[in-house]
Amino acid sequence: VAAISAGADFSLFLMADASVRSCGYNSAGQLGNGTLINQSTPQQILTGVSAISAGAGHSLFLKTDRTVWAAGYNAEGTIGDGTRVDKPSPVQVLSGVTAISAGGLHSVFLKTDGTVWATGWNYSSQLGDGTQTGRTTPAPMFFESRMKEVSAGGGHSLFLKGNGSVWATGDNQYGQLGDGTTTSRTTPVQVFTGVKTVSAGRFHSLFVKADGSAWAVGANAYGPLGNG
Repeated sequence: VAAISAGADFSLFLMADASVRSCGYNSAGQLGNGTLINQSTPQQILTGVSAISAGAGHSLFLKTDRTVWAAGYNAEGTIGDGTRVDKPSPVQVLSGVTAISAGGLHSVFLKTDGTVWATGWNYSSQLGDGTQTGRTTPAPMFFESRMKEVSAGGGHSLFLKGNGSVWATGDNQYGQLGDGTTTSRTTPVQVFTGVKTVSAGRFHSLFVKADGSAWAVGANAYGPLGNG
């Protein structure tokens, strides 16, 4: 195995030969095997893949040719194929992409030119376009270039710029954006600096700084922030 991604009740595995295997809950076709049947052991579903991302009920696959393929829950336009119909088999949704992230009901893509595109549910403004209007196809949401990394959470999104600054948008009821407030944001605001990687959870966010230290913010009812 070369990489792994855990969804709500299913798992994706990227193998060293660039094939993908999946197992677990499959009510919306998120396993991408062409069925709605749960699988208790990993089954191969795709080849020629360089990155994977499992969301709440959908899956994203980045192929070596920079095209994005998606499967699973799509009632909110989550996978970005222009419909609201679930897809049990992967369909192509975008090209020219360098990174992918599947959130709760939305998806975020980083293109080769450093721009960020997003699709899906936008009730909390997690798409960062200044509205609460959902989308069924990916559209550019963060118009600055030089983005390095993206991470889609439950109802918020994180963006890491090449200079190490972190920007966040969307739901902030638990302070998960990290801007010192509990005010949700409709467009990205800067929240942190000196960061090398980010990860957005359902209601919290994690950051690894350039010095190797880990930082966390947001909901902590079950101790996900790890601060005791």
